[in-house]
Amino acid sequence: MLQRFFILLFILGWHSGFAQNNEAQAESYYKKGEFKKALIIYENLAKEKPYNSNYIYKLIDIYQQLEQYKDAENIIVQRLAKRQNPTMLVALGYNFQLIDSLNRANKLYDEAIAFVDEKPNYIYSIAQKFEDYSLLDQAIKVYEKGKILTPDRNYTIQLARIYGDQGNIEQMFANYIDYVNFKPNNLNNIKRAITDFISENKDNENNVFLRRLLLKKIQQEPKPYWYDMLSWLYIQEKAYNKSFIQEKALYKRNPESLDRIIELAETARKDNDDDTAKSIFNYILETTQDRATALIAHQYILEINTKTADEKTLKLIDETYKNLFLEFGKSQLTIPLQLAYGKFLAFNLKDTETATNFLKESLELNISYYRKAKIKLLLADILVLQEKFNEALIFYSQIQTELKNSTIAQEARFKVAKTSYYKGDFDWAESQLKILKSSTSQLIANDALDLKLLISDNKFEDSLQTSLKLYAKADLYAFQNKTEEAISLLDKILEEHKGESIIDQTLYQQAKLFEKKKQYIKAEANYLEIIKDYRDGILADDAHYHLAELYNTPLANPEEAKQLYEKIIFEYQDSIYFIEARRKFRMLRGDSIN
Repeated sequence: MLQRFFILLFILGWHSGFAQNNEAQAESYYKKGEFKKALIIYENLAKEKPYNSNYIYKLIDIYQQLEQYKDAENIIVQRLAKRQNPTMLVALGYNFQLIDSLNRANKLYDEAIAFVDEKPNYIYSIAQKFEDYSLLDQAIKVYEKGKILTPDRNYTIQLARIYGDQGNIEQMFANYIDYVNFKPNNLNNIKRAITDFISENKDNENNVFLRRLLLKKIQQEPKPYWYDMLSWLYIQEKAYNKSFIQEKALYKRNPESLDRIIELAETARKDNDDDTAKSIFNYILETTQDRATALIAHQYILEINTKTADEKTLKLIDETYKNLFLEFGKSQLTIPLQLAYGKFLAFNLKDTETATNFLKESLELNISYYRKAKIKLLLADILVLQEKFNEALIFYSQIQTELKNSTIAQEARFKVAKTSYYKGDFDWAESQLKILKSSTSQLIANDALDLKLLISDNKFEDSLQTSLKLYAKADLYAFQNKTEEAISLLDKILEEHKGESIIDQTLYQQAKLFEKKKQYIKAEANYLEIIKDYRDGILADDAHYHLAELYNTPLANPEEAKQLYEKIIFEYQDSIYFIEARRKFRMLRGDSIN
């Protein structure tokens, strides 16, 4: 008896596995468009399991794909004879629509929609079947009925999606906002859903729709999530000052954490909206009781002020740093501020000796290896600034030894390569860069690859490597903030090494320095020369993108910018600038949807 039981289990299991394999094979044929092969298997599966609705709908679909509409109709009619299923009414209506019998189709659609009056439980399944056939107006009617018949349920997320598919953006936003009111915890999901429908342009029609809806909601019922959503919209538009107003309103309602306001300040700072960032950091200083948060705010305010400081202001900033150390001391907590001050001393006050002494004192503190590595990294950078290359290499090497395989160790290895490159030791630099091509940090890997290509493409140009040595020296000048000297040295390469492979790289590097000095017409000329003479070179897409950026903002020539972005889209599809160029092209073209 037990043996017969196991044999029966084996047969059932084998049969189930066989059916599953057949279904997978049929689905594979279907996806490849081999409908006749798929049809044979699904017909057999439907015979074995005549009540499996998935097989029935797949058969109907395949018959329709093969334009065997009568066969599809027969299956549907047979099913309806057994049971009046409203989703089958939709399927039958769609079958009639495919043969242009629209009156019969609409009659069946209306019958299916009316079905929910008696049986509201069918709302989702009927509406979904309409959606399956892209009959979106009918699906909307079903969900709208659902709002009346089952007020305890919410259909706004489904309606929002359908209106979005139809391009009815105003109704889509209205339904998403209703859904937020229904389930506030899903706010972040809704933000993700509508991201592609808005742009950075505050005058974009979709942005205007959403902003009006949110402002109306705030007037009617000032709930926190409306302020949150409006703040988010302003951030997408890069209107950080307006976002700050909403965030302050949120904080006053729930003054537990400044995290959102700190995040906004850092976003504004990274996007170079310095005035707004400074206002927010000052607000944080006035509000916070946390010493670590206050230190972050102080540091960023000082860094923002340093950007435009004259000699007199630099002295005031120096005094402010010193006063902060008197107030907060020097410890693990103040290491970011100490790093900022060390950088300020070296790169802004040009007092490298004081900077190195200050940082060496910081190394004596009882701090973690990682904090020490950050100090050593900056200290080595400052030694490179002083052209004390060998001493710098010692600190970079210590970091690699003490924190093996970490991102900061890989950064130190890259700086070893860069320092060797500055010295003119191109072989050693190249050997280090080869290792870094597989760095876990994409940024380091990309920088390593760029520098390796620069060296390998140019080190055999002449036996003395004259042009490459001049270029490396110009690179060092740029690092030392000796911009005029760097530009002059690059000019020398352009004059004395015409026809060499380093010329396009020299034009590009010089253009970036011209931009730094706001000499945009000179930068434009360099980019145009790269585009004209090096259209097949590795810097062609870089030149197109950066010239487009010049035209888009400082040179105020959006039409030229649009043409250049478009060229990247169609001619440089593997470029790292492709996605950003496409987004900016669509913005300039005035697209409503990204």
